Amino acid sequence: MNQWSEDLISVEQARTLDGLFQQRVKRSPDRLAYRHYDRHTKAWQDLSWQEMGRRVARWQAVLKQQGLHPGDRVALSLRNSPDWVAFDQASLGLGLVVVPLYTDDRPDNVAYILQDAAVKLLLVQDSARWKRLARAIPADSPLQRVLIQDSSDGNGGLAASDARVRRVADLMPAQDLTMLPRHGDPHSLASIVYTSGTTGRPKGVMLSHHNMLSIAHASITVIDCFQEDQFLSFLPLSHTLERTAGYYLPIMTGSSVAYSRSIGQLAEDLTLLRPTVLIAVPRIFERVYGRITSQMQKRTLLPRLLFRAAVRVGWLRFERSQGRVGLRPSLLLWPLLDRLVASKVTARLGGRLRIAVSGGAPLSAEIARLFIGLGIPILQGYGLTESSPVVSVNPLEDNDPSSVGVPLRGVEVRTGEDDELLVRGPGVMLGYWNNHSATAKMIDQEGWLHTGDQARIENNHIYITGRIKDILVLSNGEKVPPGDMELAIALDPLVSQVMVLGEGRPYLSALVVVDADHWPALAQDCGLDPMARESLEHHRVTGAVLHRIKEMLKQFPGYAKVRRVTLLLEPWTVENGMLTPTLKIKRAQVLKHHQAAVDAMYQ
Repeated sequence: MNQWSEDLISVEQARTLDGLFQQRVKRSPDRLAYRHYDRHTKAWQDLSWQEMGRRVARWQAVLKQQGLHPGDRVALSLRNSPDWVAFDQASLGLGLVVVPLYTDDRPDNVAYILQDAAVKLLLVQDSARWKRLARAIPADSPLQRVLIQDSSDGNGGLAASDARVRRVADLMPAQDLTMLPRHGDPHSLASIVYTSGTTGRPKGVMLSHHNMLSIAHASITVIDCFQEDQFLSFLPLSHTLERTAGYYLPIMTGSSVAYSRSIGQLAEDLTLLRPTVLIAVPRIFERVYGRITSQMQKRTLLPRLLFRAAVRVGWLRFERSQGRVGLRPSLLLWPLLDRLVASKVTARLGGRLRIAVSGGAPLSAEIARLFIGLGIPILQGYGLTESSPVVSVNPLEDNDPSSVGVPLRGVEVRTGEDDELLVRGPGVMLGYWNNHSATAKMIDQEGWLHTGDQARIENNHIYITGRIKDILVLSNGEKVPPGDMELAIALDPLVSQVMVLGEGRPYLSALVVVDADHWPALAQDCGLDPMARESLEHHRVTGAVLHRIKEMLKQFPGYAKVRRVTLLLEPWTVENGMLTPTLKIKRAQVLKHHQAAVDAMYQ
């Protein structure tokens, strides 16, 4: 760390996101920029900033051939890679507006986004993805050009049969080119990021160059980053947290980024690439936590006792470093416990990790305690797409894991009516695309962004205490409006009452009270006795109900998918305390009453 150095590019020097990239290429042409795994050569490849600059310039040449004009929308559905960055930078450098898409989103949802944003050009990973999507594209779509990234034998035929389709390899110039200079407006629209809201269809969050630049820079005022840092990127770049903090921020600091091959290979990539900075959603830490605790349950008594002691003493060590506890005799055991236990866990994460940021959803206190106790510095943060997205994060030297940190420099926070957390600052979005009424509800006349989360603010730390909006936040950070889903599911005559669950969980599930008149027919169709209570739990019945739910949720985003269901015959009523006098479901009471069934759906 003594030899690590800072080389920050200020917001004023960058002006725009493409200006930021050009500044970095000029400053650090020969330093490592990106590391990625080439699936053709089956080897890791490194790219310097200068080499990335050339790649961006070639992409600009491709885009200039397409008859696009500044302000036109272009979309991409790619795996995280240097080409994601190159396409983004080339587009921004031509004044185009980038619409990022999730690679695993449902075709009809992607088609809606393309139509809503009037996207003219789309870059997709391969021909198979385009074939699935093409069937959902309406005849009057504004989409004029589709570029297919991966070359294969099938792509040529597809390009011949569809006038919109071209292979990137056929358009990309072989010679080195120079990026085009641009003096763009920092406050102009840079990207439209679609996020779920209180309706079935997602809303397009309009973010300017200055929005994302200012938040990237403000994040560095809370957490130091250096040229020698290496970020490991595995959250989709369509996720705004990864885009701002894991892509634009490293350009600002001159740090390198390594792209993980896949979530399935993440554990191997951590030990191979040995990152110093990790940005993740709680789901990643939950998986590692589950793996560790499962392994410990299989061990004998002594290793289990040593592990618990390491976590307990390590936590005390952390609390002492934060100035919250004094010297304790048990701290003398740490060198031994570190050697026997903690260092073996940190080695699985590469052994060099100095910052692990968790955002997008609440992180369990138990999980935070385990990782921090073992010497892995998890910093919980908070934000939303509409704030570009970071609002707050815990500093290393003032880390309270029960909070979501301190506000970034330049970001104002306060609580309003019903203790709602309000945010104002340079990262607040320009508004929702084509949706002025939704914008007016989200941002008041004084410029305060209404988050929908309840909070308290103590010692400059923000503590989230609840949610005003009825929105579930999954452990991967996706936000899902259960009320709208429940209304859609309840349209099925089989469903008498329904409650969608998933807060802090990896996927959605549902409690369904089946209609007494329709239940016998369903059971008999599945070859079961409707009078037998165990028939409610039979896989043929639950499978049939899940299929029906899927049909009812066709208009919702791809991640709004119910994966588990518990069927009930007893209705929720005012008399049994499950409904209010106005016949609204008391979610907390229903959840408490059926807690065992809910837990079973997540085992």
